Amino acid sequence: MSFMEATPADAARRAGLRRMRIVATSLLGLAFVVFVLTNGRDEGAWGYVHTASEAAMVGALADWFAVTALFKHPMGLPIPHTALVKKRKDELGRSLEEFVSDNFLTEEIARERLAAAQVGLRLGHWLEEPAHRQRALTEISRVATAALGRMRDADVRDFVVGVLLPRLQQEPVSPIAGSFLKGIVEDKAHHGLVDLGLTEIHDWLVDNPKVFSTLMNERAPWWTPPWVDDRVINWTYQQALAWLRDMRADPEHRARVALDNLLTKLADDLHDDPQVQARAEALKERVLSHPQVGETVLSLWASVRTSLLAAIGDPTSTLWQRGDSWLAEASTMLLTDDATRERLEGHLGDMVAFFVTTYGDELANVISHTVDRWDADEASERIELFVGRDLQFIRINGTIVGALAGVVIHAISTAIG
Repeated sequence: MSFMEATPADAARRAGLRRMRIVATSLLGLAFVVFVLTNGRDEGAWGYVHTASEAAMVGALADWFAVTALFKHPMGLPIPHTALVKKRKDELGRSLEEFVSDNFLTEEIARERLAAAQVGLRLGHWLEEPAHRQRALTEISRVATAALGRMRDADVRDFVVGVLLPRLQQEPVSPIAGSFLKGIVEDKAHHGLVDLGLTEIHDWLVDNPKVFSTLMNERAPWWTPPWVDDRVINWTYQQALAWLRDMRADPEHRARVALDNLLTKLADDLHDDPQVQARAEALKERVLSHPQVGETVLSLWASVRTSLLAAIGDPTSTLWQRGDSWLAEASTMLLTDDATRERLEGHLGDMVAFFVTTYGDELANVISHTVDRWDADEASERIELFVGRDLQFIRINGTIVGALAGVVIHAISTAIG
């Protein structure tokens, strides 16, 4: 079974292996030629040369045998403990699995390596460059565009109508809404919305006095004189503007306090009063069960998606500008705020530790499982292709070391003799 397709880089590896084999074999051949030419000439320097060539051949042949025996039977002879990769492929895979599991896929090592990488600091420096922030935004926009493009309207409608709305109908939301509303009131988070509403109403009245007058005239008694209506309407208009200005300027205005009290009472009732809860749930049921709700949600989603796609695809849009600002702020915080950087790296460490602890054994098991599926002959050939060129240096070194050892041995022999 073929476990790996040949790649263009394999041709270069094969050529490099072939060259190193030629070099190593040529040194063996050179040693043999020198040995033959100096045979019988044991006096003086020639004795050293002859002994060195003899020892060089021995070293070269021994290391050739050792290197060859890793991947195949030398000269095709089924000598014991040869062709080790073929015979012990599965054991090698399990040993490699244990090595990786014990030395790489542990929580302590993962956290140590992550801390040494200083991800937060490096990310902060990287985001300092405007070009890098634009690159990050470009990649984010590609992912977001692809994700939005894959979300079909029919799938969204099926999810809303078939999953989301039925789930909301079954789930009692009154206590949750009451707690949520109470938290908003206690934090005064609604004051900004109230201020915005008051400002918009005030500005509308200032820009549309005639519309206000027309609405009031329509409700005035038919029998009152027009001049009376005009004075009353004008007085009412000015009082309304003044009342809105007072409410907007005074956070402790009686109307504001009354609104806060009303919202607090509503929050308590939604959380604790069964009657109010029942009425709220009934209203929720009527709204969610209306057949138009699904179509309305789908229409809103279509509008939101169109707007998002347009903003995401336009580098000059407010969304891009805001995104660049967020990334710049994140860069500053990562570079200047040790707590923020430590918090980020702590979260990353927890994530890595979780995956290593939970899935480390499964990840390491992929190694032995993959090796088990390899064909023995092909595995041996592929491994030799990757590491065989470097192993040829063993043959070269064996030839050189053998020659030096021969010189030393001949020197000792001469000295003793």
